[in-house]
Parts: sequence; structure tokens; C-alpha cells
Amino acid sequence: MLEDLTRQIVAFRDERDWKQFHSPKNLAASITIEAAELLECFQWSSDETIAEDAERRRSEIEEEIADVLIYSLLLAHDTGIDPAVAVQRKLAKNEAKYPTEKAKGKRDKYTEL
Repeated sequence: MLEDLTRQIVAFRDERDWKQFHSPKNLAASITIEAAELLECFQWSSDETIAEDAERRRSEIEEEIADVLIYSLLLAHDTGIDPAVAVQRKLAKNEAKYPTEKAKGKRDKYTEL
């Protein structure tokens, strides 16, 4: 599924000759910018209103998540990183850092467990 999405995204980009603007630095910056726009959807939400705010702004949140994912998949593609493999490796590292018996129900950093 990620491979199909990536092919569609790359085809969209290449049809418009936008690769010239997509250096790894620019793509990383774009991920950060879009992530900030995602955060903006929750900027003034309180703990009491977060669920309601998320539902009200669902379409906007969906678009920002899509933008973050699009740029992430482009960066992975252009740098030769398989995102599925990267996620699996990161999950394995996190499993070692945050074993269930020490981390369950806690928000502590792994160095504090």
C-alpha cells in the first residue's frame, strides 16, 4: 500500500516537474511546516474541548496529516529509504528502550525508567 501511494505521489510530482524543488532539505522543511499546521488545528484546544475540536476540524486535520505523509514518503523515496522497514526498525528500537514491564502506563523517557 505504501508503495502504491508513493508511486502515485511521485507521478503527481514528476508530471509537474517539481522534483527540482524537492531536495532532502526542502522536503524535511516541508514536513516540519505541515506538522506545524497540523498542530495549529489544536492550538487553542483545552483538555475538555479536544475531542469536540478534533471532530469539528476533522477535514482540516485529515489534509494536514496527508501533507505530512506525502512529504515524508517523497523524502523516503528520494533518499532510498523503505518507510515500512524504517518503521519496523524503529519499533524494534523502541521495544528495547521501552519494555512493557517498565513502561506500561508511564510517560517517562526511557532513561528514567
